[in-house]
Amino acid sequence: MPSTQPPALALRAIEALGDPRAKPDVRWLTSLLGGSGAGVLRTLGEAGRFVHRERVLRRAHLAGGRENYAQFRAPLELYTLIRLLRPSHAVETGVSSGVSSFHLLLGLNRNRAGTLHSIDLPLVQSTPVLGARESPVAVPPGRSSGWAMPKISRARWDLRLGPSQVLLPALVEEIPRIDFFLHDDLHTPAHLAFELETIRPKLSPGAVVLADNTQWTGTAFPRFARRLGVPVRRRGRSDLVGLRVPG
Repeated sequence: MPSTQPPALALRAIEALGDPRAKPDVRWLTSLLGGSGAGVLRTLGEAGRFVHRERVLRRAHLAGGRENYAQFRAPLELYTLIRLLRPSHAVETGVSSGVSSFHLLLGLNRNRAGTLHSIDLPLVQSTPVLGARESPVAVPPGRSSGWAMPKISRARWDLRLGPSQVLLPALVEEIPRIDFFLHDDLHTPAHLAFELETIRPKLSPGAVVLADNTQWTGTAFPRFARRLGVPVRRRGRSDLVGLRVPG
């Protein structure tokens, strides 16, 4: 039986990123993807190639006054999901500093296939220095969504700035299918339910759907999972959850 402990190379990448809470959850990935977990471990090990880039991302956060901030606690899981799912169209709502976008793009670029469609309505930081009462998801003055991302080919990145309520339905009409979806923007029950129902007609068989910060979104995600007839997969004790579309 494959180990449920992430490989040492993946742990090196997380150490470079500077957030121990981002240690990969092998059990969660295996439950989402099925199989023995051997492919999960092998793919997580690829993260050892990105140690330098994780350090660059960490330094950007520190320079922006965001110590102990990684925005998204499962970056290597995103990379692994993209590598193994090999999506044609991945969609995320919420970008902020770009932790999730960066790791999704790493996977797509490694696959040499697929597009990441990101929707973000950036909250702009009011002063050059992040205030004690300001949200760390705010974008520093003069910067844009994904401001902390290291250099990476963005040829596969379709970044759209504006409200999800407007841009997501338009995107869904435009693309033929959705193979991966991540909700990480406005965390309210109504908004999560809106996004899930909006993407539902285009979800491909076997697609993975994730939602972060579900402590604030009530029963929206479990209700959606029940409609699809699949279980909710929670990442450890966190509020990041996922499901696999039937088929």
